[in-house]
Amino acid sequence: MSRSVLITGGSRGIGLATARRFALAGDRVAIIARPSDELDAAGRDVPALALPCDVRDAAAIDAALATIAAAQGPVEVLVNNAGISPRHRVEGHPLATWEDVLAVNLRAPFLLARAVLPGMRAVGGGRIINVSSVHGRAGAPELAAYCASKAGLIGFTQALAEEVKAEGIVVTALCPTSVDTRLLKGSGLTPETTPEEVAEAIFFLARAPAAVAGTALDMFG
Repeated sequence: MSRSVLITGGSRGIGLATARRFALAGDRVAIIARPSDELDAAGRDVPALALPCDVRDAAAIDAALATIAAAQGPVEVLVNNAGISPRHRVEGHPLATWEDVLAVNLRAPFLLARAVLPGMRAVGGGRIINVSSVHGRAGAPELAAYCASKAGLIGFTQALAEEVKAEGIVVTALCPTSVDTRLLKGSGLTPETTPEEVAEAIFFLARAPAAVAGTALDMFG
């Protein structure tokens, strides 16, 4: 059955591959990302509603969700994929950059989950998949903010899953290893998996049984 799906960071990489996967299955797909030529191209490339949105901004999220609900109904599957990973050693880490990483990687999934829950309850359930990372479990040099945000996202996933599982809303996290995306360029890390493989795992979690609620699934190449 076709569902209303929202994917953040959907203009490229994992987000775009995930949008393609859900659209291929016949779901009604919306993607949000910061305004860019890539977002415009994604909207033309995939049968999806493509909306500019700063996921750090609660008001912008509410406006985007209102547009999505009018076009394709309340969000039934939320994929919190948007993320950033600037590299800094801790002693030289700019405070503003640290806070921005936490805002995009951790605060935004909270804002989005909070915003979609009423609609999910209204339709009798839903799925929230938070894209974390293996670096949410194990640290990496010069990625303290990223590691902290992704570890926090796992904790948020587990807590929210316990809050809403009785209402038919299943919350999970996916923890991929190094993925061949733009974020990996210049990191010195070797890609171990592809955006398409991660998209397939997200698609699986979006249809997995309620017993998986609270799971943070590690994904290695």
